[in-house]
Amino acid sequence: MASESQTFLAQKAKSDEVKAELAEHPESFTMLTGDRPTGRLHLGHYFGTIIERVRLQDAGVKTNIVIADYQVITDRDTTEHIADNVMNMVIDYLACGIDPERTMIFTHSSVPALNQLMLPFLSLVSESELLRNPTVKAEQEASGHALTGLLLTYPVHQACDILFCKGDIVPVGKDQLPHIEQTRQIARRFNERYAKVFPEPVGLLTESVLLPGLDGRKMSKSYGNAIALSATDEETAKLIKKARTDSERTITFDVEGRPGVSALLTTAALATGRTEEDIASEIGDAGAGALKAYVTESVNAYLAPIRERRRELERDLPYIREVLAEGNRRATDVAQTTLDEVREAMGMVY
Repeated sequence: MASESQTFLAQKAKSDEVKAELAEHPESFTMLTGDRPTGRLHLGHYFGTIIERVRLQDAGVKTNIVIADYQVITDRDTTEHIADNVMNMVIDYLACGIDPERTMIFTHSSVPALNQLMLPFLSLVSESELLRNPTVKAEQEASGHALTGLLLTYPVHQACDILFCKGDIVPVGKDQLPHIEQTRQIARRFNERYAKVFPEPVGLLTESVLLPGLDGRKMSKSYGNAIALSATDEETAKLIKKARTDSERTITFDVEGRPGVSALLTTAALATGRTEEDIASEIGDAGAGALKAYVTESVNAYLAPIRERRRELERDLPYIREVLAEGNRRATDVAQTTLDEVREAMGMVY
């Protein structure tokens, strides 16, 4: 059995090979990615995934984004605010440059044929394979809930998302590669057992920077350390002002030793295109107050055009609903075509 490092090297080699092909023939690839509507999108989402989605869209890749509303209840007991979160997610996407003419945006709950793929796909994986998935284990520990059937089968649902549209590339960080491997396994087993219907998707390793939260921890809505794309200039300033730093006056970039200060420097670096060290050197011994003022100015300047576009879109909610309805309609057509192929391959056309 291949070691973890050998598996990663093999996956990275596949990713590098696809990147080279993408540069030559982007139109021959289909991408699927998405988000759970558990709250507002923030700077971590923007620099971590949205920029890459826009880049692939603009390069000519067939791009698809799922708003994974069913997955909200993998680790939550309520769907309160979900409609508002979904609408604001669409607004954020469009404000950041996602073009609904070129990118299909849809929700899980509106595409029955996608979810119906769960039944044949579940027959292709074992309980032990699902239990080994690191994301399943991590989500269960983080939520403190009993392991639900939906959380256990989360990787299979993700395989449905990717494969219903014959997705062959999925932009991911290293921690998401086990999901892609499980999707590849499901596609391979279906093709071997019945007929070749699905591609084996490749995890496209992104080179995006992991933006820490304002306190140096992982950026998360639940930690209150994230700057929402929808936040006002004043709300952004207030959040940054409360960011955790330390008593040392001279500003230096030291991720391990000074996580709070370093998180602020990384935020400013991404917003300005400068390096953390360069910014730290410029601020010198002016202290945390000067650093926070610089970060606030940089982030608000960077987000200004996105926020202006957001305000325009918020004034036209019928258009946002139309975008989502059209995406759901297109996704339903694609999913039904794929489901028909699956049923035919399985001899279930009566």
